[in-house]
Amino acid sequence: MSLSRRGVRTRALLAPSVAALLVWMIVPLAMTLWFSLQHYNLLSPGKRAFAGLYNYRYLLTGRALWVAMGNTLLLVGLVLGITLALGTLLAALLDREFPGRNICRLLVIAPFFMMPTVSALIWKNMLMNPVFGMFAWITRSLGLRTVDFFADMPLMAIVAIVAWEWTPFAVLILLPALQSLNPELREAARMEGAGPLALFWHIELPHMLRPMAVVAMIETIFFLSLFAEIYVTTGGGPGLASTNLAYLIFRDALFDWDVGGASAGGVIAIVLANIVAIFLMRLVGRNLEDLP
Repeated sequence: MSLSRRGVRTRALLAPSVAALLVWMIVPLAMTLWFSLQHYNLLSPGKRAFAGLYNYRYLLTGRALWVAMGNTLLLVGLVLGITLALGTLLAALLDREFPGRNICRLLVIAPFFMMPTVSALIWKNMLMNPVFGMFAWITRSLGLRTVDFFADMPLMAIVAIVAWEWTPFAVLILLPALQSLNPELREAARMEGAGPLALFWHIELPHMLRPMAVVAMIETIFFLSLFAEIYVTTGGGPGLASTNLAYLIFRDALFDWDVGGASAGGVIAIVLANIVAIFLMRLVGRNLEDLP
């Protein structure tokens, strides 16, 4: 069989899967774009009418969208920085030999396999509750003022919860990468007099830069659509203090029943996600090209 016939046959076998994937992606996107151009409220479905760009203009000239976009970017940046820093540190520590290392690895990785709703409930009711939470008990024992995290610093509380959930993911990626490091490099560095900090900074950290870039890209995709932790703990409040784009769309769709406005918010969220993804991929790709 010639190469051209083989290529045609391969494309023919792939065509059904590609077509199904395109339909699965394009149909919801097309419906979202169509609804975003409509006056469509589920409380009065009979008054549906073409709105043009009114929904976009209403969102872009309002305060809620810009606050939600700022909260989204701040949430992504803070959690990404915390998970990468803690993940790198924990991976370096768990790569060392010490008693109980396997148990420590299991305990560090365990939070990642917990459902986000369950994690949020644990932090809300058992740790951060201002009356009977563990943090409140500690502050009262020290004679300090009890902090209501979800009222006084709601976005930082969400950052803490999400970072606790996703730091194990960074460890899962970075620890095997660190274990693949050639032990002869470490031994040569030690023979040259390198201490633990110099060994980490000059040998181990450069070796983890590529997997760290992978972690950053994967986590950014998920962090842009965080919802469960916000819904369970703060409900986007107080006011708009912890509302991100995903929760703003949910609020417009299921609290205000405004399908047109929620669809316009979804389109804006898609555009923002693509801008962030393109920027991140270019940044990561440029940094990876500079690595040896």
